[in-house]
Amino acid sequence: MGNETNVGRLYQGPFQIEQDDGWYTIYMTTPSQEPVRNPGMGLIAYAWEENGPSLKARKGEETLEEHVEKLASLPFVDVLYIRCDWRDVQSQPGELNLHPIWDITLNAAKRHGLRVAFRIQLSSPNIQPERLAMPDFLLGQVPLVNIGQFKDGADFDYFEPRYDHPAFQAAFGDLNELLAARFDGDPLIEFVDLMMYGFWGEGHTNDLPNPFPNYAIAEHTFMAMTRQQIERWKHTPLAVNTQPDISRTGNRTVREYAMGEGCWVRTDSIILDEPEQIEVIANRAPHTAAIIEDGYYRHFRLEKLSFDSANVDVIANSMLHALDISGSYWGLWTEAEAIAVYNEQYPEGLHTLQRKLGYRLRPAWVWQRKRLGTDELVFAMINDGSASAPGTLWLEATGQDGEKLRGKLAPGCPIPGKVSLVSMTLPQHWRGEAIQLAIQLEVRPGVIKLLNWACAQAINEDGTLTIQLKAHEDQDWRCGV
Repeated sequence: MGNETNVGRLYQGPFQIEQDDGWYTIYMTTPSQEPVRNPGMGLIAYAWEENGPSLKARKGEETLEEHVEKLASLPFVDVLYIRCDWRDVQSQPGELNLHPIWDITLNAAKRHGLRVAFRIQLSSPNIQPERLAMPDFLLGQVPLVNIGQFKDGADFDYFEPRYDHPAFQAAFGDLNELLAARFDGDPLIEFVDLMMYGFWGEGHTNDLPNPFPNYAIAEHTFMAMTRQQIERWKHTPLAVNTQPDISRTGNRTVREYAMGEGCWVRTDSIILDEPEQIEVIANRAPHTAAIIEDGYYRHFRLEKLSFDSANVDVIANSMLHALDISGSYWGLWTEAEAIAVYNEQYPEGLHTLQRKLGYRLRPAWVWQRKRLGTDELVFAMINDGSASAPGTLWLEATGQDGEKLRGKLAPGCPIPGKVSLVSMTLPQHWRGEAIQLAIQLEVRPGVIKLLNWACAQAINEDGTLTIQLKAHEDQDWRCGV
C-alpha cells in the first residue's frame, strides 16, 4: 500500500497566477455518455413492497427466487429494496426471524454486484383487518386504537398501536438493536429508511386520526425513536421521509432533526407531492442523497399509458421529475417483466436517468505547476450529474513507488454545474512519473467507498486514471501555455 501523507482537507484556492513561476495543463477529460454505477445513487428495484413481491409471485406463478433474479438481472438496476412489515423480520423477542426474501435478495445482490436497502414498517393498512404490521407477540401487551375507516375505502376500521406504550417502546428498542447489529456497516447495505409513524412508515395515517392522546406525546415519542435509531446506526446511512405533518405526530420535527444529523431524504410519491416536499428535497444540503419514487405508475402498464402534448409518456414524465429536484435514486418497484418491456418500447426515460441521475465525477482539467520548490497538481473537479455525491469526496494519487497522497473536498462538492478547484503538493521524486488518480466517497465518518470516474477517457481496471507528470527538463514549461 505504501505510505500515506497529506491526509486532510485539500487546498481549495485561491489559485492566482502570480503565485507560480511555471505551469502546464497535463490532462483533460470529457463527460462519459455511458451509465456509471456508484454507491449513493442509482435505480432501485423492489424485491418486496408493502403488498409483497411481484404480482406473479403473489399469485404463485413464479417463485420468490425467480422474481428477485429477474429484477437483479435488469441491466439498469443498481439497488434491490425490501419494504416489509415488522412481523416479517421478528416473530419472537430477542432475535431476528427474517422472511426468506431477505436471504434471496442479499444473495442476488452479491451475485450481480448490486446493493440492498430496506424499510421496516411499524404499521401498514395493506394487511388489515386480518393482522397488524407489528408481530403477534405484542398483541395483548400494546393497546390498540381504532382510528376509523377511510371515507371511500373498505368497510372496516383500522387500528394503530399506542407507540408510546412501554411494551411497544421496549420491543422497538430491541428491534432497532437487532437490526443494527445485523446490518449496520454491512457493505451490501446501501441505506436504511427510518422506522417512522403510521402507514408504511411514512409519517402519516392519511386522513384518519392518530392514536395519541395529544400532539406533545406524539412528537416526544417519535423524536425519541428517531434519536435512538440515529445514535445506533453509525456506519450505514439512514433516510427520513419528507411527508408533511398531516397527522400531527411531529413528523416535521423529526424530519428537520434527522436532516440536521446527516440523514438522507426520500419521498414516496413525486407526482402527488405537496410543494413542501419538493421544496425540502430540492433545497437540501448538497451532501444529502435524495431517494425518489412514485407509486402511481409502479406497475408499468402499457395499456394504460398516455402521452402529453410533447409526446412524453406519463411514466417518463414522472421519473424525469427526479432530475428537477436533484435526485440521487429512482424507484422502479417490483414488476421486472413489465419494466423491461416498457424500457424496450420507450427507452428514453430510463436511459436519461442512467446518464444524469445522481453524481458523475471527473477531473475536467489537471494542471501541474512549479511551486514551493516542488510541483503542485491543481484539479478542476466537475460533476455532470443531477445531484452532489452524498458525503465527502477524497482524491487519492499514487506514485510509482506506492506512496499515496490523499485529501478531501468540501462536503457535497463539486456541486452540479459548478467547478471545485483543489490541489496537492507533490514529492519532488514524482517528477516525470505516471501517477494513478482515484476518487472515493466517505458516506459516513470512516466509511470509505471507491468510486468510478464518469469520463470518456480510458479508466484502468482498478478504477483509477493514469496521469503523466512532466519533468522539469521539458522545454515547454512556461507561464500561460
